[in-house]
Amino acid sequence: MNIFRILGDVSHLLAMIILLVKIWRSKSCAGISGKSQILFTLVFTTRYLDLFTTFISLYNTVMKVIFLVCAYITVYMIYAKFQKTFDREHDSFRLEFLLVPVTGLSFLENHSFTPLEILWTFSIYLESVAILPQLFMISKTGEAETITTHYLFFLGLYRALYLANWIWRYHTENFYDQIAVVSGVVQTIFYCDFFYLYVTKVLKGKKLSLPMPV
Repeated sequence: MNIFRILGDVSHLLAMIILLVKIWRSKSCAGISGKSQILFTLVFTTRYLDLFTTFISLYNTVMKVIFLVCAYITVYMIYAKFQKTFDREHDSFRLEFLLVPVTGLSFLENHSFTPLEILWTFSIYLESVAILPQLFMISKTGEAETITTHYLFFLGLYRALYLANWIWRYHTENFYDQIAVVSGVVQTIFYCDFFYLYVTKVLKGKKLSLPMPV
């Protein structure tokens, strides 16, 4: 554990809480990609199967359970409780374009060819691209609500802090996980353009808007 890991976890948790509060208070999931939330739920489900086999620490266990619960509640609110407000027309990213290559890669490149390890690797690869349906949805609608941009900012910040965590661990523990680091870099790259728009527009009180595709 180090400060970057803790701040990353806090940022991740804050992002999920922001999203849940946004949906609950507005009674609407407009502007939220249900497909991205399904992918994130799949990420947590496949990654945290070690809850049944390994105890690392109370902090680790509690955070995993919280992430799982928040993810499933979010999916429930989008596809059940507030499904009438769900924008299916714009949430049209083809998930098979992500799931098929990620599944194949997790079998080809992993630490050990065991079921739990393959599922953990799958979750790492999938998390790096799980935000793409949300970004694709924003590109189609041309804009995003301010509260949604806050959610995306803290989600991206979580990945950036985790990269700092890996760098710290490499220098202090001589520990390096190539799969986690490379996937984290890929995921952070996807957020770079959004970070720029967030700083130049949202933090100045402007609404985030994008040029509509022709």
